[in-house]
Order: sequence, then C-alpha cells, then structure tokens
Amino acid sequence: MYDVNIPVLIVGAGPVGLSTALFSGRHGIRTMVLEKRDGTSLLPRAPGLQARTLELFRAAGVSADIRALEMGDSHPYFEGGIIQVDTFSGIDDAVVLESPSLDGPTVSPERVMGCGQDRYEKVLVEKAREYGADVRFATRLVEFTQDADGVTAVAEENATGRRFTIRADYLVGADGANSSVRGHLGVEREGRGTVFNALSIYFKAPELETVLKGRRFILCYANVDGTLMGLSRLHGCDPYLAAPIYHPERGEKPEDFTDERCVEIVRTAAGKADLAVEIVDKVPWQGAQLVAERFRTQRVFLAGDAAHLHPPAGGFGANTGIHDAHNLAWKLAAVLKGWAGDPLLDSYHDERHAVGSAMAAQAMVRNRIRHGHATEQDRADMVDDIIITLGYRYTSPSIVSDTTGPVLTPQLQLTGEPGTRAPHVWIERDGAIVSTIDLFWDAYVLLTDDAGSPWAEAAVAAAERLGVPLRVHRVGPESELRPKDRDWAEAYGVGAGGAVLVRPDAFVAWRATGPGGADAEQVLDDVLGRSAGLR
Repeated sequence: MYDVNIPVLIVGAGPVGLSTALFSGRHGIRTMVLEKRDGTSLLPRAPGLQARTLELFRAAGVSADIRALEMGDSHPYFEGGIIQVDTFSGIDDAVVLESPSLDGPTVSPERVMGCGQDRYEKVLVEKAREYGADVRFATRLVEFTQDADGVTAVAEENATGRRFTIRADYLVGADGANSSVRGHLGVEREGRGTVFNALSIYFKAPELETVLKGRRFILCYANVDGTLMGLSRLHGCDPYLAAPIYHPERGEKPEDFTDERCVEIVRTAAGKADLAVEIVDKVPWQGAQLVAERFRTQRVFLAGDAAHLHPPAGGFGANTGIHDAHNLAWKLAAVLKGWAGDPLLDSYHDERHAVGSAMAAQAMVRNRIRHGHATEQDRADMVDDIIITLGYRYTSPSIVSDTTGPVLTPQLQLTGEPGTRAPHVWIERDGAIVSTIDLFWDAYVLLTDDAGSPWAEAAVAAAERLGVPLRVHRVGPESELRPKDRDWAEAYGVGAGGAVLVRPDAFVAWRATGPGGADAEQVLDDVLGRSAGLR
C-alpha cells in the first residue's frame, strides 16, 4: 500500500535532522530523512559546538569523529570572548563585550570546539547511515496527513519528479525557519519577529591574519559606517565569515551587495584599503525571535529552527536544535520499543519549549548588548553561557520532584537536583577513567553508594515489573565505580544510603537524599512509572 514503511520520518537534513537520525539509529530505530537540497551544507555555518553538544555526540559514539575535524586547538578562540573594534587593524584597542564561560573540567568531560557545519554534517550523514538511516537528498516533502496510528506522507524526487508514499509512526519537522511541516500543521509562532537583516559574506583574505596579529576571539565586531559587522573564524580562516547588517526600511536589499561592494566592506572593516579579498559566497538571512506555540501535534514534532528561531548571538541555534533532537530521539525510541507510554512524548514539548523560549530570550539580550541597545534590565537578565548550554532545568511529568525551579538560574547549579543534567564526576570503572556522564544512554540508571541501601534492589524489582530498562551502579571507594576527583555523593546532593535516578539523556529524574525504608520498592515503582510516562 505504501512505497516505504518506516518508524520515524525526518524532514530536513541539517544538523538537527541528521542528529535526530543519528541518535534514533543509535537507539535501534530506523529513520528516513528527506532533504530538498542536493547535499550537505557547503558553507561553514553554525561553527561553535558546545560542551553539551559534544557530550551528546560522545554518548552516540561519534565524538572522536567530530573532534577529528577541529582545525588545530580552537579552545583558545572561545577564551578570547566577544570583542569590538573600530577597524580590525585597531585590534590592540579592542573592547571586550563578553567573556562567556563555556565549559570547564569540573562541569563536563568535553570542551567546546570550533567547526563549521560544512564539515560536521558530512560526519553526521555517514554515521546516521551506518546506524540505518535512509538519507535522501534532492527529495522534498510534498504533503502529509496523520491519523491515530501514524503519518502518511508523499515525497518527490527533484531530478525525476517521481513521487512515492511513506507510512511512518512519527514525523519530525527539522526543516528550518520556514518549515513546511510547521506551516502544514498551522502552528503559530510568538516573539519579536525579525529584528535585523544581515548578509553572510564568506571570503578569503590571507593578509587579514597579519592585520589581526593572531588575536583570538569568538567574534570581533567592527563598527563600519555606524553599524556593526561581525567577523568569525571559529571554523578556520578559509574562508572567513563576515556579517554586515543591511536595512530594508532604507531601501537596501541583498542584491545591492555585489562582489565589489562586499570587497570594499571587508577592506573598510579591516582598515586596510588594499587588502586582497576574494568573495566566496554571500547568503542573506534574518535575525529573528520566534517560538512555535507547540512542539508536538499528535504524531508530528518540531525541532531546531522549525520550533524556535533566535538571533545567532550566543551560538545557541544549531546547538539547541541538536539538544532537541537528543531529547526527542530517546523518547521516541522508548515508546516505539514499548517500554514507555505516550505521555513521555508530551514531555518533549514541556521540556524543550521552555528551554527554546529561554534560549531565544537570552539570544535577544545578547543581541541588544552587542548592538548597543541594552538596558540595565537586559544586563541583569543575562546569564552566563555555561548556564544556558549545560545548566538549564527541565520541568515535566517525567521529572519527579516536590520542588521546581526556573529554566535558567543566575548561577550554575549542577548539584543533582531533579530536572538538571547529572553532575560530571571522574570515576574509575574496570581500570579505565570515565565520566559519570558516560553511564547514561539507553536505559535509566540508579546511582547509590555501597552502604547496602535498599534503593538498588527496589529499583531492579520495579524496573522488571514495569518492563523499563534500568541499570544500577554502586559508587564508592570499594564499589564497581570509584570516584577519582571528588566525592560523588556530595556532587549529587545525597547522603549515606541515598540514590539518584537518571534518565537515558543524563537528566536527573528523581533523587532520595537518604536511605529508603520498607516502601522503597513502591516508591521506585511510582517514580519510574511516572518518569517513563506509564502513570
């Protein structure tokens, strides 16, 4: 009846769609990915990969492949922060606008890195296919309908016009800011809309590195003719990326930016009239703040820019979308494998909509600061990047706690509280040094000490009764896992005999600060059932 039957259909093969396919495949779920473009990105967009993003690739077994793409050590560039100059030749007088904290050995086993998506998308395609994804470029989604049991879609090959039908259990729209999936669903967006228009100019200028005197930075803004132009080289210098602002309200349009004009813009920003410049490409885009009202409509989900769009200030876009993909993939896998209930899929919206909205708000604050329009309230509202990338908090029925907190806190609080990413502690396991983050991927994990707490046995019994995959690890000097850098119980906020239940995505689902009693099994049955959407 259908040409293709697949558990998950993904529309869009950018970083978010490909990550959804990769993570799903790692969980044993087959996917098909439709992409209207002929191939992966040819331009080094989205060049900054956060520590949390590298943690997700680490869990998926591909971090080494991604790390291999790094051109030298990009970490010092992140440490250089966001700076502003009159012209690049005045780099010695640069003013530091932001010095974001992005990672650290006590918060993550991974470090940030610079790499354009023109390189890492190729790895994502290769690895997604290794895990069984059917990635089809030059193929567009024509239409889809959904019913109580699944989604029926029609796709078309660009070259031949041949159409074929697809039957999927679920559909993921990861097709960007102008998402056809979101449009078909009729999902509205809220937010400021377009706040500025910019042109990405990719260019080669071998002399520019001499002008910059080797100064390292995430972004360097030059104040050109009263407007800022940002320069990035996180992905390397071949090509550079510059992004001047233009103003449609003044009659300006992308077509006005000829190669000759772009060369002059770069030379003016550099403060060197004879700088040799070769224009590689030009791409117009809009800085906007828009968040979809809902991320789930029955069997269809939105992720990445299709769900939340915000200015690039902070580099949250692709990273936040990849985090969407990870959150959704394990939940879809759990439901498709039959050990989780449909309410678990509702928690995707609950958790990621709140995070996406917070990311969009923080990107707007940074945008106003960098463009000189910030108020004192903006500066007060701004939280450090490490909190945005690693310290956000989930609130949903899948998180079992008597207390709740804001999505973003003023200070980083990775202390084992339910709803937060489990703390990173270096441990010894079977003679190897690994992170506690390496314990979480395909099952719930209960961590407890070696004091004979009843939580361990209770968790095993509850998991067997519910059919939920779960592993129990005892942590301590005499246990299978031996902490190497700090006390794990203190890091996770538990006392002797306490326990922590961690979801497959490394987020704490529940915590008991002390030993369990006679009702330990009943407690764990309720906690695990609620977290997995079975209650």
